[in-house]
Amino acid sequence: MAEVVQVSRLLDQRGLSSFHYNLIFWCVLLSLIDGYDIAAIAFAAPHLVREWGLKPGALGPVFSASLIGILFGSAAFGWIGDRYGRKTALIASNLLFGVFTLAAAWSTSLDQLFWLRLLAGLGIGGVIPNVVAINTESAPRKLRATLALIGVGFVPLGGAIPGVVATTLVPTHGWQILFTIGGIVPIILALVGLFTLPESIKFMALHESQRAKMEKTIAALDPSFKVPANAKFVIEDEQQFPGFNPAYLFRQGLWLVTPLLWLLFALNLMGYFFLLSWTPTLMAVLKLPPSVGALAGAMIQVGGTVGSLVLARWVERHRFLAITFVFVAAVPIVASIGYAGQSSTTALAIATFFAGFCVLGIQTGINVAGALVYPTSLRANGSGWQLGIGRIGSIVGPLVGALLIGLPVEKLYMWSALPFAVGAVVCFAIWKLNEARLQAHPELKAAQAPA
Repeated sequence: MAEVVQVSRLLDQRGLSSFHYNLIFWCVLLSLIDGYDIAAIAFAAPHLVREWGLKPGALGPVFSASLIGILFGSAAFGWIGDRYGRKTALIASNLLFGVFTLAAAWSTSLDQLFWLRLLAGLGIGGVIPNVVAINTESAPRKLRATLALIGVGFVPLGGAIPGVVATTLVPTHGWQILFTIGGIVPIILALVGLFTLPESIKFMALHESQRAKMEKTIAALDPSFKVPANAKFVIEDEQQFPGFNPAYLFRQGLWLVTPLLWLLFALNLMGYFFLLSWTPTLMAVLKLPPSVGALAGAMIQVGGTVGSLVLARWVERHRFLAITFVFVAAVPIVASIGYAGQSSTTALAIATFFAGFCVLGIQTGINVAGALVYPTSLRANGSGWQLGIGRIGSIVGPLVGALLIGLPVEKLYMWSALPFAVGAVVCFAIWKLNEARLQAHPELKAAQAPA
């Protein structure tokens, strides 16, 4: 009879190693370029309006184009990640959005830009579900959420980099430089990642075809541990599902938690992408210089990175309850941005920083907490569906902004706080339901238990 190797126990006993530091390094790079490519269009927008003679509202469909792609790409690459590996999904997604983002630098019309951004979005959508999965599945129990939060916590900082490019390089190289950088970097990362990007430890444990890589990884993690011949790798604290069926996302007491998670993602992404897409343009409506609009957009992303990292351990311990409190805090902060923009550049920078701190802190938190309700065999799929369905909100946010252009800017930001108020209620309900689910299914507690 084959000996059994308990993978979760092995990870807990070994703790962090060079494997994890290499993984975090890679995930930070992938998150930075993912955030960059999501945000690039918002910083190109004021220049497109001026150069192409557009009305601001005409950009609404272009803002939503990549988000439509992400809607489908998150689910598709979630399936690829669960079927063929997190590493395969991450490399393929970076190649895909790199090629179409680079092509966008040569677009000459809104129609061309729309389709190129939509196709790029398919690849962009594959990054976060697989970064979350690869980190949670390779970490000791007490650091599962923390490593995943760090892994995706740099997406907002990546979203701030186009603001720097817009301020320093666009005046001399044109808006095209935003997409040139956003296309070349992910292609390079994908090609280098073929040789150096690690694979999820638990994914390898579940797939016999990955045995040689699994044994090599274990040797690197713990040279003193000798894998018995023909050993069977098991993830002892999770119940796995064969193949993938969307119905699995509603089992084990998840019949209400899963749809509420989808709604939660949609609400937060609706509010966030309104802020991301329209803030640089709305600052121009207030007659502020383009550099101030770029600063405001960048501060949202910088605040988001700080929020994601500062809140990591709190979210690790309290999950959805902690996120509920951040939703509540986001409401007055987001509502104040319009007034801050009319006050001073300093007030605007402070307001947008703390808006990003809350809103992107929330997004990073629900990316991880939401994924952790599913076992390894479903995790990338579950996370992908959350982000995919949630992207309906991210598509609606910029489009609603286009419809409401003409209202006073301060009122626009007050309305944009509404999704966060509703999100607080939904998040609290998820916390209560998930707690009841864990009581009813005690076998799930070990996998979800915070440190």
